[in-house]
Amino acid sequence: MLATTCRWFRGLIMEEGSIWKHVCLRDLQVPEPRHVALNWRKLYVSAFDGSHSYMFRQQEKHIDWMRIGAFSVESSEAFLTEKLIKPSRLPEGDTIQKMLESCGSCVLDKVKTGIWIADLQLVRCPVCELNTCDGTMQTLDARHIELFLSEGYKNGSWEYELIGCHDVNKHADGACGAIFDMKHLKESSTSAVFNLKSWVGKPTDWQPKAVITLHAVAVNTNLQKNEGLQVKYHAMRDGPQGEVVSIRISQQLL
Repeated sequence: MLATTCRWFRGLIMEEGSIWKHVCLRDLQVPEPRHVALNWRKLYVSAFDGSHSYMFRQQEKHIDWMRIGAFSVESSEAFLTEKLIKPSRLPEGDTIQKMLESCGSCVLDKVKTGIWIADLQLVRCPVCELNTCDGTMQTLDARHIELFLSEGYKNGSWEYELIGCHDVNKHADGACGAIFDMKHLKESSTSAVFNLKSWVGKPTDWQPKAVITLHAVAVNTNLQKNEGLQVKYHAMRDGPQGEVVSIRISQQLL
């Protein structure tokens, strides 16, 4: 009887998707997505085993990281910005580069819906190849929950593509980056990102800060006197012309 009970319990834990789904959604604090293509147990392990994107590639550039949390993307469009000011209108332009140059924000389409996990990464300056270089770059690194389990990512055939880059040629008070689900950009639940007093550190606090809501994530690091920033936007797609499965917004001092 005991052996039968143990086999039943093990089968329940290992195979019953509803239990792993409940635990995963509970711990990530996100609503249930419309569809997942992979096993919930594998998704849970991938989300909580301590792995991050720089463990798989560019390990030599990585310095430190912290998990921010998870958010949900319900539409296929994301609003990306380096300014923590609620937009009065959406950016205009024929290309992402023109949008960024005009207002420091852009709209990215064909984003994969579902659960996204966000990390803050600190990496060495990508301009030089010296291991002794003290230059660092801050990166808001967001990925779809299924990314690390996808064959295209594991075999290296999916790569990050630079979708936009521009310089801020004046003093910057902080290095900021934010990703919003376009569908929920104007909702009250997202307004917490723009309430800077509730989460951004005091001017003399140099530690990175982050905030996450059901449909958005943002980071900010206060900066000392500087000559400006170079901001880069990268996206990874699940194949040529495929859906966006990872987004990076990086800032580096000029």
